[in-house]
Amino acid sequence: MPDDTPQSPDQPDETALLRAALQAAEVRIAALEQIIKGFQRARFGQSSERVEVGQLALELGRAPVLPEPANDTPGKSRDNTGTGQRRRNRGALPSHLERVEEVLDLADQGCPCCGIAMRRIGEDRSERLDVVPAQLRVRVTIRPRYACRRCEEGVHQAPAPARAIPGGLPTEALLAQVLVAKYGDGLPLYRQATILARQGINLDRSTLCDWVAKSCWWLRPLHGLILAHITSNARVFADDTPLPTLERGLGRTMDGRLWAYAVDDRACGGTGPPAVAYLYAPDRKGIRPAAHLAGFRGVLQVDGYAGFKALEKSRNDGSVVLAFCWAHLRRRFFEIHAGTASPIAAEALLRIGEIYAIEREIRGQSPQQRVTIRQASTAPLVAAMQTWLRAQLNRVSSDSRLAKAIRYGLRHWAGLERFLTDGRLELDTNIVEREIRPVAVTRKAALFAGSEGGGESWAIATTLIRTAILNGINPQAWLTDVLERMVSGEVRSTQLATLLPWNWRQPGTAVAA
Repeated sequence: MPDDTPQSPDQPDETALLRAALQAAEVRIAALEQIIKGFQRARFGQSSERVEVGQLALELGRAPVLPEPANDTPGKSRDNTGTGQRRRNRGALPSHLERVEEVLDLADQGCPCCGIAMRRIGEDRSERLDVVPAQLRVRVTIRPRYACRRCEEGVHQAPAPARAIPGGLPTEALLAQVLVAKYGDGLPLYRQATILARQGINLDRSTLCDWVAKSCWWLRPLHGLILAHITSNARVFADDTPLPTLERGLGRTMDGRLWAYAVDDRACGGTGPPAVAYLYAPDRKGIRPAAHLAGFRGVLQVDGYAGFKALEKSRNDGSVVLAFCWAHLRRRFFEIHAGTASPIAAEALLRIGEIYAIEREIRGQSPQQRVTIRQASTAPLVAAMQTWLRAQLNRVSSDSRLAKAIRYGLRHWAGLERFLTDGRLELDTNIVEREIRPVAVTRKAALFAGSEGGGESWAIATTLIRTAILNGINPQAWLTDVLERMVSGEVRSTQLATLLPWNWRQPGTAVAA
């Protein structure tokens, strides 16, 4: 017999409960599917976050008006060549390379018809790029000893030259080669040991580790000068990346971090030297950037990490102001669109693309010119996007990733629009993110740092190598010369600033990287 008992007003409606449970389950399923698609894209998809503007516009039913900038360098001009066209070098080889000429002449220079000697009327020249395999050599230092037959003052001899590693085998050039190969080219020490073994030099990896540590001991003062140069600027880019570190005596790794701080004013017409400094820390606590930037005063361009926000709040005098990254906001919408083809995410990408298109046009102009154009062209787009995001927030589920992305943008909006009133600021933190990539390449090959000391050596060597490259200096030639001058005592401690990449001048070796 059916139960016809009337439902109490205080008793919840079972249908409403079921609908709410179903809606929550659908939201949960959508979130899990998004996570799965994100893992699949990270594992099998392309790493670039580039999207086709035309395709987005078609999805939204409108015609595209602006091209979409590249993900990693939004303001950088592209080559006219297509992506599928190979880059060719037809004989334009650098002039500083040694030329080894090979003359292919006729064995008989007599005329085939009449036999009279022919006259040379010209020649054809063609160039090919050749290589001589790198070879190790032994540098022998001979110090003759002298003695006077009449005097009894003893033996006279030139003093032995100083060495970076007392009693060690490597010259400063070999030490620079080891540093650049690992921290510049991503070649781990065990692979370098294998390469050396092919030429009969059998070295244990621990020996190379010792070379790296002692080399970085010499280079530590330059690392401090580069960091001081960066923190003295009024605008600094900051980011961090994992650096697993082997715990001493435990045989396991801990979650170390490599913090990166960079300056580069070339995009706003600045003439100051670009630089990047890395510092190792055993964790990602907010006290790390606070300690690194203790003397910094100015604008810090960062992502949404809470440690940077705590740094801003701890400065009661407002000496540190945060400017947030549009690329991080864009990435959230890109991941959503890549997984669900959401029209709201597509619209957000198009709107952000319009902002980047303006930035591409004003790259290299003075701060005043950039502010003027931004106020006239970009500010209305930013204001319209904020209004649009608030309207979309009421249309989507509060637990969805799309809602979280919108809330992330609105929560950081004051820092996102700070670039509108300061022409020195960039739209994103891609400058420092590009300097994180070489660390990731080396980390993928080496897997982890051998110890906390190894993490500090990693930070010192990478700082010097990447800063040299940013300034157009061959890092190996520069490090070789720097080590030789420091070890020999040619440069005093008060003159180390003359060895910084932007001050270094060495004829014949300052070749562009």
